Amino acid sequence: MPELSPPTVRVHRSFVAAMAEFRAEGRGSSGDDTMIGAELREFGSRWAVPEDFAAYVDWLRSQALEDSPRPDGYVPSTSLWWIQDDDYLGRLAIRHRLTPHLREAGGHIGYDVRPSARRRGHATAMLRAALPVAHGLGIESALLTCDVDNVASRKVIEANGGVFEDQRGGMLRFWVPTA
Repeated sequence: MPELSPPTVRVHRSFVAAMAEFRAEGRGSSGDDTMIGAELREFGSRWAVPEDFAAYVDWLRSQALEDSPRPDGYVPSTSLWWIQDDDYLGRLAIRHRLTPHLREAGGHIGYDVRPSARRRGHATAMLRAALPVAHGLGIESALLTCDVDNVASRKVIEANGGVFEDQRGGMLRFWVPTA
């Protein structure tokens, strides 16, 4: 049964394969401002080397700490991976607080499921498992956003109790209780 886990080197091979799937669907280009896109550009060329992957895992875990270095405008975030045995299925990031930009697009929680694992309920289960973690970080109600045409993501958010607030530009905004 899949479970949330802090990033781990145990799923190295499967993680690299998942990132290749994301690349094959066009992720990682200069116009891709998602978590996956940014990390593919910054770290992707080094993930195949076990020591470099371990350093990436350590960096990702450190981003939950308040005093860790991060780009201007970024906030502490807890990354969790959805794994089953040694298989990487997806991930999410819980941003500990909102900036004005995250309030518009991005929200508290962002998630991705690898292409070969989609349409099996992983995103819904992963978000459900992450809500108590968000609550433990002091987030009473989590803001989640999705593109207006992303029906699958909207269904994931609504299945987890998301209450539609509004549409801003091409983004739908929902509040999801964490307790």
